[in-house]
Amino acid sequence: MTMMGATDPPGDDGPIREPIGAPGVRLPNILGLLLAKNRPIIMGVLNITPDSFSDGGQFIEPEVAFKHARQMIEEGADIIDVGAESTRPYGGAKPVTLEEELARLQPVLPTVVQMGVPVSIDTLKPEIGYWALGLGVRIVNDVWGLQRDPNMARVVGQHGVPVVIMHNRYKAEPTINIVSDINAFFDYSLGIADKAGISRDAIVLDPGIGFGKTPEQSMEAIAKLSKFQHFGLPILVGASRKRFIHSVSPSEPTNRIGGSIAAHVVAYMNGASIIRTHDVAETIQALRVAAALRNSL
Repeated sequence: MTMMGATDPPGDDGPIREPIGAPGVRLPNILGLLLAKNRPIIMGVLNITPDSFSDGGQFIEPEVAFKHARQMIEEGADIIDVGAESTRPYGGAKPVTLEEELARLQPVLPTVVQMGVPVSIDTLKPEIGYWALGLGVRIVNDVWGLQRDPNMARVVGQHGVPVVIMHNRYKAEPTINIVSDINAFFDYSLGIADKAGISRDAIVLDPGIGFGKTPEQSMEAIAKLSKFQHFGLPILVGASRKRFIHSVSPSEPTNRIGGSIAAHVVAYMNGASIIRTHDVAETIQALRVAAALRNSL
């Protein structure tokens, strides 16, 4: 089995390791309840990492992480997306062991789960997903779209929770048709999901802005979101502070809020249902105004 857009095959399809966490229990699918709000769903980013491209190291300390999660919830975040291993889209991310990722999450994740909004786990490791779901995490966010480790699909299917299937590539190839590549990747991932018993109503598609793409390809993916709507699935866009903004308006990640908002408004106008952002309050305000203006037409 090979990954679309990748150069290395995933691991074997052996039995899932369960060194941590409680036995899998199927949880109610929260996705339908979120989408029933009939407005853009906001996913706030909580990185418990030293090396994330935008806010690495800011929220390592549990009390600081709790404060930031509460702030995002107060600002209106519908989901808190917690990650403890950088998956920065421009290379240079340092892989962490299962034990290290777990050690970062253990002091933080249980408390965030109790804060009253659904929590998603941003991880590459099915063991971490299994443990997190045992704590009450409601969504798995997989930046390799179920193609990196075959056990990830098995964990998601076993629990019956929503999964974000994100398009990814090991490196950008400027000459490819990125829309076709994303569609092919999604087709392959959806086949994996089907075999694992993951319901279609539990799947979100993410074109993976910045991941294995040139700046131009990232912008094209946002501009052509309609090309992915034939799957009939909700689309998530996470353009927050990404480097393509710098290619248009040179800036450091923390100075890209304006560009992030512009990209997310366009994504919403083009059909995105979920927006993943570092800047919750500003993004919500912009999307509310965009929606009001569109409704006034």
